[in-house]
Amino acid sequence: MKRAPGKVRVIGGRWRGTRLPVGDSPGLRPTSDRARETLFNWLQPVLPGARVLDLFAGSGVLGIEALSRGAADVLLVEREPALARMIEDSLRRLDADAPARVVRADALEFLRLPAHGRFDIVFVDPPFDAGLWKPVLEALGPWLSTDAWLYLESPPAAGVEPPAGWQPHREMHTRDARHALYRWSCAGPGRG
Repeated sequence: MKRAPGKVRVIGGRWRGTRLPVGDSPGLRPTSDRARETLFNWLQPVLPGARVLDLFAGSGVLGIEALSRGAADVLLVEREPALARMIEDSLRRLDADAPARVVRADALEFLRLPAHGRFDIVFVDPPFDAGLWKPVLEALGPWLSTDAWLYLESPPAAGVEPPAGWQPHREMHTRDARHALYRWSCAGPGRG
């Protein structure tokens, strides 16, 4: 039996307190309010004017929160059509569909396409049981700006780490997830 969609709220910025729908989809678990508040406090100095790539967008809350707090534009990638439509509806309701775009695609297949420019901040929060961190992280190179930031959300004991070239910046743990922020520190392999 399908459960009714839930809601998640934007924590800060111009849409603070706005509730966004959360669809019923296997593996979908929006980042908690507490973890998002901490993450965006970490990112606040680099958010104004940033280009953001939200892979595995789900509810779209990470990308929409980034826009709410001053990001210039956001590209949200979501493969599930119903979830992508929910994100598009939320963006229209907020009148944010100009600085944001939803791409209905598998994140890994999307990253194999020619890059849509370079991104300053990338969110990687795949369904935990899919095991997609390694191939996604290996494919990111051409999509990154010189001073990119990477947010990884993973199970607490999974040991997910990005490849060489990323320096740990901040990290926190909750009962259900590890939340880690990294900064790109070199040109690294695969940069085009």
